[in-house]
Amino acid sequence: MQQFQHYIGGAFLDGSAQFESRDPATGHVWAMMPEARGDDVNAAVDAAQAAFVSPDWAGMTASARGKLLYRLADLISEHAPALAALETRDTGKIIRETSAQIAYVADYYRYYAGLADKIEGAHLPIDKPDMEVWLRREPIGVVAAIVPWNSQLFLSAVKIGPALAAGCTVVLKASEEAPAPLLEFARIFDQAGFPPGVLNVITGFGAECGAVLTSHPKVDHIAFTGGPETARRIVRNSAENLATTSLELGGKSPFIVFEDADIESAVNAQVSGIFAATGQSCVAGSRLIISNKIKAAFLARLKEKAEAVIIGAPDDMATEVGPLCTLGQLETAVDLVAKSKAAGATVITGGQKLDRDGSYFPPTIIDCSQAPNAPCLTHEFFGPVLSVLGFDTEKQALHLANDTAFGLASGVFTKDLTRAHRMIRGIRAGIVWVNTYRAVSPIAPFGGHGLSGHGREGGMQAALDYTKTKAVWLRTSDEAIPDPFVMR
Repeated sequence: MQQFQHYIGGAFLDGSAQFESRDPATGHVWAMMPEARGDDVNAAVDAAQAAFVSPDWAGMTASARGKLLYRLADLISEHAPALAALETRDTGKIIRETSAQIAYVADYYRYYAGLADKIEGAHLPIDKPDMEVWLRREPIGVVAAIVPWNSQLFLSAVKIGPALAAGCTVVLKASEEAPAPLLEFARIFDQAGFPPGVLNVITGFGAECGAVLTSHPKVDHIAFTGGPETARRIVRNSAENLATTSLELGGKSPFIVFEDADIESAVNAQVSGIFAATGQSCVAGSRLIISNKIKAAFLARLKEKAEAVIIGAPDDMATEVGPLCTLGQLETAVDLVAKSKAAGATVITGGQKLDRDGSYFPPTIIDCSQAPNAPCLTHEFFGPVLSVLGFDTEKQALHLANDTAFGLASGVFTKDLTRAHRMIRGIRAGIVWVNTYRAVSPIAPFGGHGLSGHGREGGMQAALDYTKTKAVWLRTSDEAIPDPFVMR
């Protein structure tokens, strides 16, 4: 039985309590995790605040911060195989995905390492001849970063990287579901040479940990990835400390295929968009909006590929779809499929829990053409379930794409360039992929509209979001300031 600890103030510490972590592939308990409660959270925030004002960090040059981030990136690359294996064990994500993703995570830290000494201020051409005015960008303060279990090393990198590049300090709350990879990441971070308290890693449950952290008076910014309901609680908590927030909240992303699209390419992208990561992705292309002219042929090819997917143990490199991370996700998938069938939707393939140990649910395709109100069209499964709608006109396709409260990602497949531009303009989403899907880069911003949240992660803007602007006024005249109460 493996035992994990929190990382607070540069030390590895037990929590106020412990809880079990289960292997999604078997359902068996494999590790004990530390549970943070009020005292643990207070200790982590106090450590971050002390580090923020310490000369060791506050007095460090931006270039020196960048060198530490480069060192961290190298260590992540060095330990990537072990981190990938641990994430696969604790979350059920297949090893071929965790290996590829963690290798790319190091590049995010390298990107923000390079940006650390490029966060610049500005000189203002002020309208007063005896004044020089310029703007300084300074770190916003202590950041509470809260991430879900899926893609957690990536989702923490897009918060930790820009926050540290800007000079902030961080308390990272790993999800209580499968926190092992981030607790182990803390050991790698510890080797990089950052001053104690610059990063603190804890895990725990909502009321005892998350609520205390997000309402803490010493927290200045909250960066959260998760669901809208939790986000609403976080925003209410932030009324206590008036912390700024950035929220990335998932979606119900449209995947639009016109009749002139390269069918094989679009099918492959759809397989990746909904079945990769077992559908446990915030940008999953979970709503296929397909031209009725090619719908039958497209779905036949998609069904063939879905049924050929290799479902198996997540630590097997041959596996293409593994288990869902939690039993709750499995129960949600079963329930929503049943309710969608009752609403008139047709299951083309899948739709039933697999008869094996673990939380396995097969790639599932549901045709909702006769059930426009089926719950599978509006609820985020966080699993390998695709809902399908047909369309006849471009206008109808755009209406269906925007018929959602979410607005994170979208995909458009067409060879018609002018049509592509019309769709790009019309779709209400933070990301539009054209003739591709799920492409990401540290250089490009990532975020959504509506219930998909606000703020952006990735790119230069993310680093600026961890700063606040200070206006500096310098009087250049040698003459005495006139007495304001003497009439002239």
